[in-house]
Amino acid sequence: METSELKRVAGANILALEGDVTRQPVEAVVNSANENLQHNEGVAAAVVRTGGRVIQEESNTWVRQHGPVAPGGAAVTTGGMLQASHVIHAVAPHFVDDTSDATLADAVGAALDAARSRGLRSVAFPLLGSGAHGFAPERAARVIVTAVEAWLDENPGALTEVRLVGFTHNQTTLLTRYLTES
Repeated sequence: METSELKRVAGANILALEGDVTRQPVEAVVNSANENLQHNEGVAAAVVRTGGRVIQEESNTWVRQHGPVAPGGAAVTTGGMLQASHVIHAVAPHFVDDTSDATLADAVGAALDAARSRGLRSVAFPLLGSGAHGFAPERAARVIVTAVEAWLDENPGALTEVRLVGFTHNQTTLLTRYLTES
């Protein structure tokens, strides 16, 4: 796994790289979740497969106690057997039109807020929203990079590292492009 791009924003490093988000050396992995935190496909299934069934069990408990997570929101569980101590389950909206971008940005912000509130300093994001939620990968990459940079500017020193992890070369190329253009 090789870093494609590195940028500093408000004291934090943002890295765009290709790899498996579940295997990143960070304190929190962001999971692309659905409202009921049922981790049956895509990144969510990989998080449970790598981190263990305890992540699904904790997610079920979270939903029983708090109800479904609205699009743009986030919930937190432990990382189970992941290298990361926490999983932040961010709920992207289903893409409908241009108004969906703001809710995806809210999901990114909610994930970063959750990390900060737990004293976590490093986070890894997949390309949220680009799977079952229907965002075109290029659109999701632009929204995520913009939202991460804006959050870091508004919260200087809150985090030391944000990894934007593309699972494919194409995803990584998109993340790198928006990181270098901003």
